[in-house]
Amino acid sequence: MSRIASLVVFLFAAAAALPAMAVEIGEDGLHKQEWFAMTFRDIAEDIEHARSEGKRLAITFEQRGCIYCREMHEKLLSDPEVRDYIREHFMVVQYNMFGDEEVTDLDGEVLTEKTAARKWGYVFTPTIVFLPEEAPEGDTVAQAAVATMPGAFGKWTFLNMFRWVNEKGYESGEHFQHYHARIIAELRAEGRLGEGDD
Repeated sequence: MSRIASLVVFLFAAAAALPAMAVEIGEDGLHKQEWFAMTFRDIAEDIEHARSEGKRLAITFEQRGCIYCREMHEKLLSDPEVRDYIREHFMVVQYNMFGDEEVTDLDGEVLTEKTAARKWGYVFTPTIVFLPEEAPEGDTVAQAAVATMPGAFGKWTFLNMFRWVNEKGYESGEHFQHYHARIIAELRAEGRLGEGDD
């Protein structure tokens, strides 16, 4: 093996051994990304704001002490490929599953973050909710959502859900699981993934 090849192998091994990137924790105990949007949590306004920037609205429900939320921030949202794709195509607003900040649902009801989570039926953290490009009148967020991702997943499942929503896979008839399997097969064919990676 040449010296350059040995150096490349060493650098990849060293990078893989690095700990996950530390992420800032806010006063509410939630992990923060500097690119998350700060809004008044009026869902209809947030959908319109995202659309005006050529993006889609995604809401992430998290809670203090959630190890899966920490992993999402440290391993997924800190990965440049994942982070850059989401930043380009989505406006992400963070909600505290047990928080008291005011939220205005699409049906006009004013709630707190915690009563919104209960109303919409979200019980896991993290849960990411993807909203349509235009706010439907009279629906709740749960009724209007085009997709919901409950829990933490591996990089490709996580990223592919954002891609599927951005590409409007929910309208194409190709179920997310089929889309994901197709993308994974393509990545393996390109040599970007090994067996067992998802």
